Amino acid sequence: MRNTWQMWSAGISNEILEKIEKQAESVNQQKASVFAGSQNIPDIRRSNIKWLTGNNFVLDTLWYYVQQANRNAFNVDVCKVADVQYTEYHASEKGHYGLHHDINWESDKAFDRKLSVTVQLSSPDEYEGGDFSFTEVENPSTQSRAKGTILIFPSYLLHKVTPVTKGIRKSLVAWFEGPRWR
Repeated sequence: MRNTWQMWSAGISNEILEKIEKQAESVNQQKASVFAGSQNIPDIRRSNIKWLTGNNFVLDTLWYYVQQANRNAFNVDVCKVADVQYTEYHASEKGHYGLHHDINWESDKAFDRKLSVTVQLSSPDEYEGGDFSFTEVENPSTQSRAKGTILIFPSYLLHKVTPVTKGIRKSLVAWFEGPRWR
């Protein structure tokens, strides 16, 4: 299918990935929840996260790709405003994220999440399981598991991460916002 997502296989260099990982080391880790401030619901989501929101280096790195993807495929009203999350899915905890979309349709905020970004921080040989997939559109190829790969898609698409069965899957996710969907 055309224009359902955009991907750059190994698009971010190891040097930049190492810088992102180093910056994440200084941030407190917490158990993930479903939308900020919600309860931890391990049946739906089991992972550890660190918030990198406000990190201009990370935001600028991702914004370049968001602009390209939006120009190539989406043409949505999106701003350089995003929550950014460093995520680890541990096999020892059966890390996963069940079927979900990234928009909180119940929110009363003036902005909605418009474009979701996932960056692979782990090499494919560092973990098993942890497959990212959509339910409504074609899935990215196995190249989406390559370290440094960037996947950008509309935040309303249903997607999931299957349980990690060995090792640790690390990713960076961000949700770029714009005026409410109409």
